[in-house]
Amino acid sequence: MDQVPDLQGTLTFARKRVYHMGYQKPLYLTTKRGVYYYTRRVPQSLKAQFQSPRFVKCLHTKSETKAAALSTELSSRLENIWDRMRLELLDFKSSSPRIEGFGSIGKPEGCDFLISDGFDLYLRLKAAAKPEAFTTYTKRNQRYLTECLGDVSIAGMSPRNGADFRDHLLAKRLSSSSVRRVFSTVKAVINLCISEHGLQITNPFGGVYIPDDNLETKRRPIPLENIRRLQAECQTYDDDQRRLIALISDTGMRLSEACGLLIEDIELEADIPHINITPHLWRRLKTKGSARQVPLVGSSLWAAERIVATATSELAFPRYCDATKVKANSASGSLNKWLGARVPDGCVMHSFRHSFRDRLRAAQCPSDIIDALGGWSTASVGSSYGDGFELSQKAPWMMKLNQLGKEHVEMSSQAP
Repeated sequence: MDQVPDLQGTLTFARKRVYHMGYQKPLYLTTKRGVYYYTRRVPQSLKAQFQSPRFVKCLHTKSETKAAALSTELSSRLENIWDRMRLELLDFKSSSPRIEGFGSIGKPEGCDFLISDGFDLYLRLKAAAKPEAFTTYTKRNQRYLTECLGDVSIAGMSPRNGADFRDHLLAKRLSSSSVRRVFSTVKAVINLCISEHGLQITNPFGGVYIPDDNLETKRRPIPLENIRRLQAECQTYDDDQRRLIALISDTGMRLSEACGLLIEDIELEADIPHINITPHLWRRLKTKGSARQVPLVGSSLWAAERIVATATSELAFPRYCDATKVKANSASGSLNKWLGARVPDGCVMHSFRHSFRDRLRAAQCPSDIIDALGGWSTASVGSSYGDGFELSQKAPWMMKLNQLGKEHVEMSSQAP
């Protein structure tokens, strides 16, 4: 007599299948930031064949219904594989079967996802809309990381790696602020990998303590007497590097802003000669308020005239800029070397910007005009209203800034 199929059992299985597909939280599912993950323990009898006691896979959906359907399908396929393993006694350490589209069974996907893979993924997704400097900076941080840890699996990293990386950067004598910037990039890369590949790890670079060390020298403003002597020396040398220093000395521009100027950004024929500081493809501005017009006075006016008169390119400083990027670090290194013997300890090119603000304060310039001239962000709510200050409102304060200390320097130069 033919055996009667167990219809009741089949019906029960079908009901369980529907039950698993959305009416209550399905088996083997968990969520992280709203995204569903399939997670299941490896059978006890097969644990010796696997590198991890649990199989984990990101399902890339926030829909419980879709997650349930994927969970059911994946469970069925896993059961088939595990049955074959039991029957055939396969050695999964040397030959791990794969579920198409889901990676290797027996360890969480991403165990073979290396640091280099993570940075490649990050640049592929993030770099398209960024300037070339973004890619250069990211790759430099990748080199720092692999110098310290090697090109290891991201899934195998631990908080100890984060601490080791911090110590590695500090040993290279990077300042605390530089270390924090490097960590910011590395954390972003690892977070992306965790999200995209469903890695069941905590970012090892998050929460790492970075001390405020003594290597950082606070940037000091350059005394006004030194500025006047530097400006006179720049006019004596009259080369592109000294023109760059003179231009910054009386405008308070950031070095990257000045290096990235076009000749057409310099408006000498206007009623009020000025510089237009605007974004370019090779040089983005630090903040929205950084886009501005700065009247030219004193040494900055002399420098601007010489830059235009001697121009051989549409770029104001082709030594430190091309059509793809601004070489502000190169400029900083060479110019600071020249400045070193002429300014007090702790003073660098960026110190001109500190001095610029102090000089405007000494001229009793209103704080909102100071912010507008220097491109500094302001916490004032009212600053976001209106079109800002006209050149005619800025120019008188720049003239006062230019007059500060001149009489004292002239008298000193005539003294025996």
